[in-house]
Amino acid sequence: MTGGPAPEIPALATSRLSTLGVLARLLRDPLSALPPEVHTAPVVEARFAGGQRLYLLDPALIQDALVRHADDLTKTSDIRRVLGPALGDGLLTAEGAHWRWQRRGAAPAFAPGRLAGFLPAMIAAADATARRWAALGEGAVVDIGHETTVTTFDIIVSTMLSGGAGLDVARVERSVSDYLAPAGWMFAIGVLGLPAWTPHPGRRRALAAARWFRGAIRDAVARRRAEPGGGGDLVTMLLGGADPETGRAMTDGELADNIATFIAAGHETTANGLAWAFHLLSRHPDQEERLVAEVQRVTGGGPVRPEHVEGLVLTRATFEEAMRLYPPAPLIARRARRGFPLGPARVEEGGVLVVPIHALHRHRLLWDEPERFDPDRFLPDRARARHRYSFMPFGAGPRVCIGAGFATLEAVAILAVLLRAFRVEGTTAAEPRPSMRVTLRPAAPIRMRLRARDPGNRASPT
Repeated sequence: MTGGPAPEIPALATSRLSTLGVLARLLRDPLSALPPEVHTAPVVEARFAGGQRLYLLDPALIQDALVRHADDLTKTSDIRRVLGPALGDGLLTAEGAHWRWQRRGAAPAFAPGRLAGFLPAMIAAADATARRWAALGEGAVVDIGHETTVTTFDIIVSTMLSGGAGLDVARVERSVSDYLAPAGWMFAIGVLGLPAWTPHPGRRRALAAARWFRGAIRDAVARRRAEPGGGGDLVTMLLGGADPETGRAMTDGELADNIATFIAAGHETTANGLAWAFHLLSRHPDQEERLVAEVQRVTGGGPVRPEHVEGLVLTRATFEEAMRLYPPAPLIARRARRGFPLGPARVEEGGVLVVPIHALHRHRLLWDEPERFDPDRFLPDRARARHRYSFMPFGAGPRVCIGAGFATLEAVAILAVLLRAFRVEGTTAAEPRPSMRVTLRPAAPIRMRLRARDPGNRASPT
């Protein structure tokens, strides 16, 4: 290193973005369209396609914008354009009063006191995956993203839609992938202000996938409406619930929109986070062994049970560190209904605020050695010392993901069960490239080799 003072970093950096250049990068990967200054400056202002874009990397300003100015902001049309055809007008895409009453209706299902009741189903799904892995034989190679998707799908349908109501997991996985594949084109068309029906590569397959997915969810809801049951799953709660302020109940269409959202968004984001966690642990076997030692200590060497999960502090920290490096939702954007001052900048009416979460989580002003995998960052004492808005894998503010606690709990349970039974090894020295297709996925499947640990520890009895 050279001596002398570090270069001064401006409070507000400006970036010159070529509209054509941004469009080209959007088609390749929306993350590559971010201005380079987001990795070094706390606030970056840019203009393209005739409007203001303000990129926020300062946690205090992010909190100010998303909390104090929440009523001054709305979701950008990009989300509705990209996700609306598949998810309808549920919690992820709705706005205003329609969003608020749906949030109130769904909130009881995700209350902290209720989440522990989902743990038996989470552990059972992880056990089923462990048995499936054992049946593949020693040294089997798997696509870890597919494996985590199957596991989280099993969990989401057993807790949200008991029994799955006839949903085909393989078809759901394929339809979600087909729908998200041309997301870069959808974002680019939105930037240009072109109509949603504008032809683009992959559009026909994406729309066919959305039609099948929405039809399958509507059929599942209709079956549950006709044959009540399911104990305390989400559908049961929503079927019997009503807005406490207005008494309004969800229609079948609104119910289908929200079940589609929970199934598609819920299992997709957690599955991706887990895939990256397994990859990182395969690259850091010392951290993997620390995690396994914790599981053995907390469980006393026995099967993972619901009462153990709360004590798996390092396992949770490992998943959170994986989400820091590879946040499932790598950016959020809001459009300003009206202008307001924000730190060193002024947000213009109609301007777009962007929180590039992937860059925030690796920002060198906020993190020591930000590229290093270090689960200890998220042990309680260190985590408490950090600004809440420097780590936001589930978003933040009033629209923070309603399922954040659920997703973290299931991830901890899955990691504990599977790593207790198997060691994971990478099959290539090349680092997988992350690619944003709404969520942050590996650009190519991450293939991993499975090595059984003590044969007696392969799966917990259910």
